[in-house]
Amino acid sequence: MLKRIALMTLVGVFLAAHAFATPTDDVKKTVDEVVRIVADKGMKKHEQQRRQALKKSISVIFDYHEMAKRSLGRHWNQRTPAEKKQFTDLFATLLENSYAGKIESYNNEKIVYLNETQDGGYAEVRSKVITPKRDEFSLDYRLMNENGKWMVYDVVIEGVSLVSNYRSQFNRIITANGYPELVKKLQTKSEELKAP
Repeated sequence: MLKRIALMTLVGVFLAAHAFATPTDDVKKTVDEVVRIVADKGMKKHEQQRRQALKKSISVIFDYHEMAKRSLGRHWNQRTPAEKKQFTDLFATLLENSYAGKIESYNNEKIVYLNETQDGGYAEVRSKVITPKRDEFSLDYRLMNENGKWMVYDVVIEGVSLVSNYRSQFNRIITANGYPELVKKLQTKSEELKAP
């Protein structure tokens, strides 16, 4: 009986912790894990292992499908289901590798969470990064609630939306050379970024 009560209490605490997690809580949890991985001196010797750990942490909160869809913009609906899957996979690889590559240069920057706003199933978490030289830049996360979990669909760095930036680049390539050329460029870029 006591075991059952203890188990029910544990389950209740777990559910309560997850049911009331705010977008900031979810972002902070992921960012803290990423910083822990990068700061781990033992992992620095195992670059491939560290890169995999970073990708795994990032993918917990990044909604690559939504980011890919928004980045492709009006061209998304013209794609077949197979093309959408291929594009999402390529886009995820590109983001994982470029984000992991940037994060690996982490050098004791301080992350300050400023505030969060929620509007229905959407939220924005505003933060700033302070470098050891006291330089600051804004880093904001746009999230949507998917089945009770907050997922990032855009990152805004110094007022520039990652998704909007990719959308204009992708649109230019598709308009000038067609969708197959964009896929080719993404495949090439992913290969370049793969190695740590």
